[in-house]
Amino acid sequence: MSQTPRDLFSPLTVGSLTIPNRFAMAPMTRAASPGGIPGTDVAAYYARRAAGGVGLIITEGVRLADPAAGWPFSIPTLSGTEVLHGWRAVTDAVHAQGAVIAAQLWHQGAERADGDGVVPVSPSGVNSVGVAKGRALRTDELAGVAAQFAEAARNAKAVGFDAVELHSAHGYLLDEFLWEKTNQRTDSYGGSPAARTRFPAEVVAAVREAVGTGFPIIYRFSQWKANAYDAQLVETPAELEQVLAPLVAAGVDVLHPSTRRVYVPAFPGSDLSLAGWTKKITGVPVIGVGSVGLATEFQPGKRDGEPIEPAPVDRLLAQFTAEEFDIVAIGRALLADPGWVNRLRDDTLGGFTGYHAETALARLY
Repeated sequence: MSQTPRDLFSPLTVGSLTIPNRFAMAPMTRAASPGGIPGTDVAAYYARRAAGGVGLIITEGVRLADPAAGWPFSIPTLSGTEVLHGWRAVTDAVHAQGAVIAAQLWHQGAERADGDGVVPVSPSGVNSVGVAKGRALRTDELAGVAAQFAEAARNAKAVGFDAVELHSAHGYLLDEFLWEKTNQRTDSYGGSPAARTRFPAEVVAAVREAVGTGFPIIYRFSQWKANAYDAQLVETPAELEQVLAPLVAAGVDVLHPSTRRVYVPAFPGSDLSLAGWTKKITGVPVIGVGSVGLATEFQPGKRDGEPIEPAPVDRLLAQFTAEEFDIVAIGRALLADPGWVNRLRDDTLGGFTGYHAETALARLY
């Protein structure tokens, strides 16, 4: 690639947040925080990507304080003095490299492993492949779950995070409410798309109240699920609007449609990606993601050390120029090369010969 659009390296301001360029690090689970406490190695891990040119770091999923929200417990949390002290070191390290950082807040819902005896909770006690698992949340429990998201967001702001992202993708709790296959409720939180969106919108509103105006809320959603790559949350742009409009009205500032390949059209009859449709429907800033810089989508079970085939970014640049998205998030390419963004800027990108050793601890969730 001989040239990159100048605007990719221009800042973007959303509320109180100014991102120095249009590149984000995609959230990738590592399970590298024993007892939920991020250590100095976590700070160094994110700081390397910030030093390598990423403008916005989105952390790995951070589980809520309730043990039912996530497992294993080596996934970081956002509750407790030692934990918050660890996150302050992370945010300071990223800021020292000139980048900004968002905490991704995560409740695993029915996808939580239950080998430790903790019962998973979800909208209907059904996981993304239609198997009964755990139990359904009672209607009177939902406000408490929303409060957990709000408390985590409040703590994130207090320790120096610049934004929060709500994980509502890949078949986890908030996504389970949105998807009719996992939301079989007969109360006012199930049924129509508007009813299924009610609880996620209430979570957004609770987080907005906790962090105040101006502090950005990012919302990640997806069609595909961790155990169902062919899943469809919505079938048409009109259905997509029914899901997204209440979330934006509740306080979402940035939408992050998670796709396995950023360039794939979202709906028949149009070349627009899911990011492009999200931008067209809502008008809010959008993050595009999916196999950036690589020839193939994420393949679970691929052995560490096997080659990653690089791919040109011309198609990505064409989508950005067409204003399908405002920010591009990068996952595996940044694990292989923390300086990927700077090398794109300097036109020194080459091929990759294998995963960086850190990929052994990272999964794209």
